[in-house]
This record gives sequence, structure tokens and C-alpha cells, in this order.
Amino acid sequence: MLEWLKEILGDSYTEEIDKKVSAEIGKAFVAKVDFDAKNTENKTLKSQLTEANKRIQAFEDMDIEAVRREAADWKKKAEQAEKDAAAQVEAVRFDAQLDSAIGRAKGRNTKAIKALLDVDTLRASKDPDKDISAALEQLAKDNDYLFDTGNPPPPYAGGTGGKPAGGDPDAALRAAFGLPPVENK
Repeated sequence: MLEWLKEILGDSYTEEIDKKVSAEIGKAFVAKVDFDAKNTENKTLKSQLTEANKRIQAFEDMDIEAVRREAADWKKKAEQAEKDAAAQVEAVRFDAQLDSAIGRAKGRNTKAIKALLDVDTLRASKDPDKDISAALEQLAKDNDYLFDTGNPPPPYAGGTGGKPAGGDPDAALRAAFGLPPVENK
């Protein structure tokens, strides 16, 4: 078995010495397969330890207070966005309500009517329906031309077919050019 031991011991080599040396080698040394398995396991554990240390360092470098402040800032931004969205919805609802009221009041020019109304006061009103109606009634009294009152304009009176006042324009031109007047038949 141990050929290298035979060469060293020469003639004094015996099977008994071979068995004793093999037994002692088995106690003090590990087989290469077992050594390679342990070595691979050791390398794996070292790489895992290195990765864990990197993660720990990343957590140590992280400013927890900064993360908390950033989270609070984002929460405030989200709340503000919700408020802004609600305000925009309310503004659209109010504008539609005002446009509808102007239409019911037979307003001729919505843009001009809105310019003459105190829209901010109406927007802040507790009872906007009543206040919008009252404001439109007052505006109709002061500026009735902005509203269709239902009174039709006077009918158009057509011409009578007679000669215009001041004489015949053709005759005046003929006289200016020195031509004789035309006789009507």
C-alpha cells in the first residue's frame, strides 16, 4: 500500500509497520475529498460573510433620520396633492353651477357676466345656489343688455318705395354734369 514507505525503510519494511503507519496517518490526516469539501464550504461561508458585512455597512452608512424626514415629506406632498385635487374638483363643480345658473337666467355672454360678478365671494358662500341667483338678478337689473329679457326688438319697417328726401339723387348728378333731366313716364 504505502510504496513510498517501502523505499524509505528498505529491508526492514513489514506489513505490520505498514498497518501501524496507515492507522496513524488516518488519525492525524483527512482524506483529500473531505478536505476539498471543507475547503469549498469555507470559501462559500467567507463570501457570504463578506456580502453580509457589505449590507451591514450600507445600513450603518444610512441616515435613518433622513429616511424618516423624507417619508414625512412625501406624506405631506401626498396630502397636499389630495387637497389640490379636491380644490380643483370643487372649482369645476362651482363653475358648472355658475354656468348653469347664467343659462337659466338667459345670459347672453357668460364670460362678460362672470367678469361683472364677484366670483370669489360666491365661491366662499354658504348657500351658493341662493347667492348666485340673487347676484344674477341684481346684475340683470343693472345691466339688462346682458340678459335676454324676452322683449323682442321692434320689427323692421321696410321702405315705402317713394323718392328719398331732398330730391332724386340721379337728377342732382345729371345737373352737376350738365345733362338734361330724364322725364318719368
